[in-house]
Amino acid sequence: MNAMSEVGPSNREVLSVSELTRSARQLLEGEFPMVFVEGEISNFMRPSSGHWYLTLKDDKSQLRCAMFAGRNRLIRFTPRDGMQVLVRGRISLYEARGEFQMIAEFMEEAGDGALRRAFDKLKASLDAEGLFAASAKQPIPAIPRHLGVITSPTGAAIRDVLHVLARRFPAIHVSVIPVQVQGDESVRQIVAALDFANRYQDDRFDVLLLTRGGGSLEDLWSFNTEQVARAIFASKIPVVCAVGHETDFTIADFVADLRAPTPSAAAEMVSPDGNEWLAAFNRVERTLTGAINSRLGERQRHIEHVSRRLRHPGTRLTDLHQRIDELDLRMGAAFRRYLSGFRFEETRSRLVHAINRRMERVTARLELTRSRLSSPAASVAAARTRVDHLGQRLVSQMRADVRHTAQRLGGLAERLETVNPEAVLSRGYAIVTHAGRIVSDASDVEPGAEISARLHTGQLIATVTKTEDES
Repeated sequence: MNAMSEVGPSNREVLSVSELTRSARQLLEGEFPMVFVEGEISNFMRPSSGHWYLTLKDDKSQLRCAMFAGRNRLIRFTPRDGMQVLVRGRISLYEARGEFQMIAEFMEEAGDGALRRAFDKLKASLDAEGLFAASAKQPIPAIPRHLGVITSPTGAAIRDVLHVLARRFPAIHVSVIPVQVQGDESVRQIVAALDFANRYQDDRFDVLLLTRGGGSLEDLWSFNTEQVARAIFASKIPVVCAVGHETDFTIADFVADLRAPTPSAAAEMVSPDGNEWLAAFNRVERTLTGAINSRLGERQRHIEHVSRRLRHPGTRLTDLHQRIDELDLRMGAAFRRYLSGFRFEETRSRLVHAINRRMERVTARLELTRSRLSSPAASVAAARTRVDHLGQRLVSQMRADVRHTAQRLGGLAERLETVNPEAVLSRGYAIVTHAGRIVSDASDVEPGAEISARLHTGQLIATVTKTEDES
């Protein structure tokens, strides 16, 4: 037997390494056109070419991945080792080394990406129902009397809100409705707080502020739930929502009657500026005083004008007497000229008799008229008395208006004085500051720190020797 017969038949197909890896790549790419893979990043590299190379792994296996520059420019975050991500791509084989790998087309953070998809889905659904419609928004009162703040009682948000309200308009009555703002119980507590505020009738709320500080999308997720959104929409009391930072948007923001970028901004929006209102009161006081003085001046000028038009009754009687005497003389002269033209004594006598009778009748009528003409002194006195009475009523009414306005301004001043920090200090309280900030919690300072205590008169500089928790 020769050597060839020992080797066996020679009709088998022999593949080169390149041919085999190419065939394997084509098979993989055809079997897995596009897949989603979740895993933890390790060995992340970003060479000068701009491509990304990394390994996805879990507790049992790992997978090499490549993401080319044209695709990774669309990613809004920078991958790093240890990050849990969700990658979409196609399965391939790197022929040069015969390595199984994934060519990534898209990448997102695993937890945040799932939450973002749930957020977008719920947002679209509620928007289609009309929960975000402008027509459903309730107006926010210009001066709320009672404000309800639904938030964590120990968070920074409530401190910011109370600080702004105390500075701008301390007369607003503020009630804190404590809830958890994240965690398993937070959604139930927020919904219950909104329901409680709407049912509370002893001192009804004018507006509700739902707020918390910033955090990740997962931290803020309680405000992205359907239960909270529907509770806000069902509220008969206007709801202002201020969740997180200015760039954070939640479902609650879209449903609320007003969205504020931060808790401090929300407090600014729901409270009027006390200084502006005080200036407005001062302007109203000046306007009322000017109007009253102007009205009094007009009445005084009218009285003087009427007084000048009144004539003394004696002067009027003298004029009438002179007029009667003048008419008597003119009539006598006319009769005498008439009688001088008659020649017959009888006719003259008859005419003289008729004229005398006429004179007697005229004289009687004049005497009767004179007897009926009464002195206008009584009418003038009555008119003057009425003018004086009206003037007194006008002055009395003006004074009453001034007293009423002064009482209203005094009442407002007393309300402002009740919340005046100086009044609080005069009762023995002090304002403690450390490093330029007000200290409201003993845990904010450490033993050995220097603090300043402002009193009603003067201030004290002290060193903290010990701090104690009130609880």
